[in-house]
Amino acid sequence: MHRTRSIRRLINGKDPITMSVTMHLKWYSTSEAAELLGYGLTKTKHLVLSGEIRSVKDGGHRKILPEWVDEYIRRKVAEDEAA
Repeated sequence: MHRTRSIRRLINGKDPITMSVTMHLKWYSTSEAAELLGYGLTKTKHLVLSGEIRSVKDGGHRKILPEWVDEYIRRKVAEDEAA
């Protein structure tokens, strides 16, 4: 997942130009993880609070590393294949 932002800058004091900058996220918020998984926010919060999706608390917010989302997906696929 990434975010794209437009930035307006003056170059050499002349007319401003608009640049597009793409930032790749190092970790996700709970709502971003929910969007990636195609889940609702309530379900994703439950998965995080129950420990099914790993997270760390950063101030008042939970953060989820991309590999933790991938781990959750791999476990769900393995459970489905075992059933």
